Amino acid sequence: MKCKELHSKLIFFLDEELPATEMQAVKVHLAGCTDCALFAEDMKKTLSILETEKTPELNPFFYTRVKAKMESQEVEQVLNRRPVLVRVLQPLAFSIILLIGIYAGIKLGATGTTSKTKTVLAEQDMIPYWNELDAEPIESFLME
Repeated sequence: MKCKELHSKLIFFLDEELPATEMQAVKVHLAGCTDCALFAEDMKKTLSILETEKTPELNPFFYTRVKAKMESQEVEQVLNRRPVLVRVLQPLAFSIILLIGIYAGIKLGATGTTSKTKTVLAEQDMIPYWNELDAEPIESFLME
């Protein structure tokens, strides 16, 4: 058996999951190859460490703490439930207030634009100044 074959079968050998003929072949190879024997020992130590760390310590009060926490959350959920009427009326009231605000804004904006004649006159007063800008360069206008 070659070393590469042994490495692929080593975990199964350590777990004793190989057929008897292959188990014997691996034992013979490990007896003759010191590198593979050292590798097998390291693998055995690693697997033993993993096996001891795999099973955590059980806390006897863990279940009671989890159960108490779940019960307290259920009680909080029952206390925090708002009536259906409040859950429906709150968005409805917000929507009505929003619509009233929009309507009031439109009405206030409409009353401010009734004097269109004043804005037309103000625009006509500015026209001569704009016409003068074409006559002289902008730099000299800004320097004054």
